[in-house]
Amino acid sequence: MGPHPAVAAIRLAVRRVLHDILTDHSRSTNAPAPSTSRAISYEIPHMTPAVAPPATSTGLTPAAYDTAREPSYELPGQAPQEPTRAAPHERPPSPLVLVACSGGADSMALASALAFEAPKLGIRAGAVTVDHGLQPGSDLRAEEVVLRMRELGLDPVESIAVTVGRQGGPEAAARDARYAALDSAAVRHGAVAVLLGHTRDDQAETVLLGLARGSGIRSLSGMAAVSGAGGRYRRPFLQLDRQTARKACMVQSLPVWDDPHNADPAYTRSRLRQEGLPALEKALGKGVVEALARTAQLSRDDADALDAWAGQAEAAVRDSAGLLECAKLYALPPAVRRRILRRAAIEAGAPAGALFARHIEEVDRLITGWRGQGAINLPGKVVAQRQGGRLVIRQG
Repeated sequence: MGPHPAVAAIRLAVRRVLHDILTDHSRSTNAPAPSTSRAISYEIPHMTPAVAPPATSTGLTPAAYDTAREPSYELPGQAPQEPTRAAPHERPPSPLVLVACSGGADSMALASALAFEAPKLGIRAGAVTVDHGLQPGSDLRAEEVVLRMRELGLDPVESIAVTVGRQGGPEAAARDARYAALDSAAVRHGAVAVLLGHTRDDQAETVLLGLARGSGIRSLSGMAAVSGAGGRYRRPFLQLDRQTARKACMVQSLPVWDDPHNADPAYTRSRLRQEGLPALEKALGKGVVEALARTAQLSRDDADALDAWAGQAEAAVRDSAGLLECAKLYALPPAVRRRILRRAAIEAGAPAGALFARHIEEVDRLITGWRGQGAINLPGKVVAQRQGGRLVIRQG
């Protein structure tokens, strides 16, 4: 008799991602690609929601790894890592994959699936838990997660304590601190990838948050299955719902911890999870989460295509000195033109995270609504102004 359908579903999702990681790793090390000729299939019948038993101890980390995007970090004193290449007579080193685990149902299910699948593919599997220090006893919670990861057979396992700042609000600050810690751990251990437990429900929430910000199609594209420097972050569960992960934990008798921050109305995502999505499902019927997840994928495909178009068009709208020509920019579709303007502003020094749609719209008016207006001030002390039919974007 095979595994429970929920367990089969999480293992299949992780196995597919591990095959992708092995393929990428083999290319970087000139090693033979793993064989994937054996068909992998499971019948996944409809599963009714189930509730896993709560952990007995008090919880201690902020909302578990539920972020829409992650910043890129440069670690002090560390040069970019070059792929490890084995000598012709040596066997390539076994790649290491880490799982980011908070102790919640999603990340515990992910850790269990990684521990089961990785050894069969010759992959070393480890885990990292981040202690945000935002609740009393968070260090004890992190120690419990470390013990559980070791019981699953993961190695190395590490707990990292971070200091959460205030920039961008509590959720963004915790996210920044968390990803900085995960980046650091990946570099320190030489991991080829870090698995994150975001589910289809998290994706739906991310799309709604992007819609509320009104910041364009890229925000509606939600979380990518592969992201981060060199494709470091992988999200195997984006096609699985939260209840599948919870059910997998329950049938495997894995204790999980429900972070109180996930139900705290002080946090935007928590309000959306507890009130917003249930209200939408009540008004529109079941299937809202699945529809939003499909919207994310369609939006990502469109955004990627427009980004590629803008990249190809940019060279054609610059003069011999590299300045942007306003007449040629005007002839482009707005979605393509604004991508070029955004890229130019970032290259001039404007921080990507502080550059919003309203900033680009103001710069765009120098192209489409020129009436002799003055320079536009952008974040990062960048200035955009029109001079002699050229758009000049530079540090002010």
